[in-house]
Amino acid sequence: MPYDRKNINEEPNIEAEESPFMSENQEIEDILRRLDEVLPVLKSVLSDLQEISRSLKSISPASIPNAPGTQSPSTSETPRMPMPTAAERKRGVQDVRMMFPAELEDLLTFTEKDDYIMVKPRQYLGSENFGRINSIIRGAGGQYISAGKDSHFRIPK
Repeated sequence: MPYDRKNINEEPNIEAEESPFMSENQEIEDILRRLDEVLPVLKSVLSDLQEISRSLKSISPASIPNAPGTQSPSTSETPRMPMPTAAERKRGVQDVRMMFPAELEDLLTFTEKDDYIMVKPRQYLGSENFGRINSIIRGAGGQYISAGKDSHFRIPK
């Protein structure tokens, strides 16, 4: 901005001048802002996919009709050693652990009892974590046992 005697005491109007660097900086800031908005969504999707992956790993292929690697009833060849179905095979602590995403698993302890797996919080869960855990437990046929300090979740074996 050229200076003349009229505007020598005025501060230069930087915003009025267009600079290629200003527009590039604005574009970069806009991209960074968009990334900040997308990151929580991607983290949530990652968490959900990890949960789905663990759940799928806990299901035996024999319990899924027409799953790859299993034979359909129409084939006459009998397997030499039949795989136990999910109903025949009892759940273990490791099977239950795999149902939970890592951030929830770290909040819980898992203990094997005679007829069930006991899942107990290590600390206060808060309503959001409690809801997520309760949903996974119920999906596995389990329930919440409210007993004060001894409150816990039970999942049948």
